[in-house]
Amino acid sequence: MPQRWVDEHLDGCPACRGWADAAAEVTRRARLVPARPVPDVTAAVLARLPVAPSRRRRHGWDAGLRLALLAVGAGQLAVSVPALSGGMTGMAAPVHLAHETGAWNLGLAACFLVVAVLPRLAAGALPFLLSFTAVLSWVTLGDLRAGHVHADRAVAHLLLLGGAVLVSALALRNRAPRGGPAPASRPWPDRLTAWRRPDPARTAVGGPLGVAGDRPRDATATAGERRAA
Repeated sequence: MPQRWVDEHLDGCPACRGWADAAAEVTRRARLVPARPVPDVTAAVLARLPVAPSRRRRHGWDAGLRLALLAVGAGQLAVSVPALSGGMTGMAAPVHLAHETGAWNLGLAACFLVVAVLPRLAAGALPFLLSFTAVLSWVTLGDLRAGHVHADRAVAHLLLLGGAVLVSALALRNRAPRGGPAPASRPWPDRLTAWRRPDPARTAVGGPLGVAGDRPRDATATAGERRAA
């Protein structure tokens, strides 16, 4: 029966209209039943959460790492100043090589000092710093075995190694918190299956895309009744 016929009948029949209102009220009361009491599990849930370190302890560790990195940066700066200020006698190539080495050491000192002041920049310095430290450590060990470098010169590179470790620690402690879990993407076979499977909204009896019919049409109904339904 079309809804229009029902509405017209309810408008002219007080008895049926009262019955419909009473049925709606009964349905509403049946759905709005009081919720069942459940045990309070707040304390149990909070007790199973991991205990976060105290803010004071965390700040103490960060302050210690930054102070140590400041000391390493000052030491690296002290290493770079003599190579830049004093020239070497002899050919121009060794002089330029000393200046180039001093510039590298000055850049490393600036990196350490800036990260010590602004720890949030530690992660951005890691790609250059770790790659440079790894390559320099590898070639220094080879030069030590071959006798191409003195031990005191190799010991000076420990400042770089210590600074790289401190910057890595600050990057880990100041990393941004992760967001919620990323939505899992459907595998390609499932996507193809879903694409080939007919859409229920398209194949349902009752209307165009997005309007699924809930019952088959009456073959004997007129066109106007089918449009109203």
